[in-house]
Amino acid sequence: MLWQPSLPERYTRLSDHDLADAIADRRRRLGHQLVILGHHYQTDEVIRHADFTGDSLKLSQLAGSVARQRDVRWVVFCGVHFMAESADMLTPEHVQVILPDLSAGCSMADMADIDDTIAAWDTISGSLARAGWTGRIVPITYVNSTAAIKAYVGDRDGACCTSSNADRVFEWAISQGDDVKILFLPDQHLGRNTAARFGIDVTRQTCVYDPKLARQGEPFGGATEVELLRSRVILWAGHCSVHKLFRPEHCHRVRQANQSLQHGQQPMRILVHPECAKEVVDLADLSGSTEYIINTIRQSPPGSRWAVGTEHHLVDRLRQESQTRGVEVRILSDCQCMCTTMYRIDQPHLLWVLDGLCGVGTGPNGADGPPVARNVISVPTDVRNAALRALSRMLELTTLQPVD
Repeated sequence: MLWQPSLPERYTRLSDHDLADAIADRRRRLGHQLVILGHHYQTDEVIRHADFTGDSLKLSQLAGSVARQRDVRWVVFCGVHFMAESADMLTPEHVQVILPDLSAGCSMADMADIDDTIAAWDTISGSLARAGWTGRIVPITYVNSTAAIKAYVGDRDGACCTSSNADRVFEWAISQGDDVKILFLPDQHLGRNTAARFGIDVTRQTCVYDPKLARQGEPFGGATEVELLRSRVILWAGHCSVHKLFRPEHCHRVRQANQSLQHGQQPMRILVHPECAKEVVDLADLSGSTEYIINTIRQSPPGSRWAVGTEHHLVDRLRQESQTRGVEVRILSDCQCMCTTMYRIDQPHLLWVLDGLCGVGTGPNGADGPPVARNVISVPTDVRNAALRALSRMLELTTLQPVD
C-alpha cells in the first residue's frame, strides 16, 4: 500500500451536497480534457460523478479509446492501484492517470509480490528439472495484479486473463506444448474454478504455492515436489477478500428457503463470481464475471429471484434497478461483503485531486495557484512494454480490442 497524505481539513468538513456541487464545478472547468472512471464496486456517491462505469479492464480500454478520440489530458480512476496502472498502460503517454487516494490498493494483487514470484518460479522450475521434467511452465496472471507481475508474465511468454476469458486463456496455455503446466497468479479460486471447467481434476492435478509459507521455511510454499510434478496447474495462494466471505452454508440457506415458497413464487437462483471458493461455485446455479452477473440479471424476466455472490454496493444497485421490473435481487450472504480498499476513494479525495488540476488552493496559504496533478500513477517504460505483451496476448485470444 502506498502512503496517502491526510487531506486539508476543509475537505472533510464539507457536506456531501457541497462536495458534489464542487466536484461538478471542477468537472465543468476541466471539460473534455478530463475523464472520470468508476469501478462497479464504488459507492453511489462516487459513481454518480463517473463518465464511465465498468470492471477494471473495460474501464482502462474505454479510457484509451476516448483519449484517442478527443484531447484527454487526465484520467481519474475511482478504483484501486492496479486498475490505475492498467489505465496508464492502455492510454497514450501524454495522458496522466490519477488515483484519488494512493492507499486504495487491492489485497489480492498485493498477495503476489514480484520478489516472491521470482523466487517461486526459480524454486518450481528447479524442482521439476531435478525430477527430469522437460515440459513448459506457462504463467497466467489475472488482471487483478500489479504491473510488475504482468511484466514478469509477459517476459516469460505468458498471458493475462479476466474472469470472463480465463477459459480461453487456459485453453491457449495448454496448447503450448505436449507437456504444459500453468502457474496461475494471484487468485487461487479463479484458477481452480477455471481448471475444473477445463476438465482438470483439481484434487489431484492442482496444488497451491503459498509465498508466506515459503518465507517461513517451507521450501515449496507448502506443496511437495511430488505434487508439483503431477499438477497441471500450480495455484498461487491469493484470494479476493470480498468473495471469500461467501460460504457454502449461504447457498444451503437459499436452497432451504426454496422448499417453502409461497404460491406462484419462483425459486431463488444463486449467481456468483468465480473469485468465490469452488465449494460455493459448485453449489451455485450460475457463475461468471461482473459483467456476466449484471447482464444476467438485467435480462431476467419479471418474477425472477436472485441471490448474488459479489460486492455489496454492486448488488444493492442491481437490487434497486431490478425491483422496478419485478425482479428480486439480494446478496447471497447476510454480511456486508464490501471492498474496503476501494472505499478509500471518496468525494473528499476526488475533489482534492480535481482541485489540484484546477489550481484551487494550490498557492501560498491556500490561495489559488498553478495546476498540480496529484497522485499520478506512472508505469516505467520497460515494465509497461513487458506487461503489454501479456495483455496483448490475452486480447488476441478474445473479442476485446487489441492493445496499441
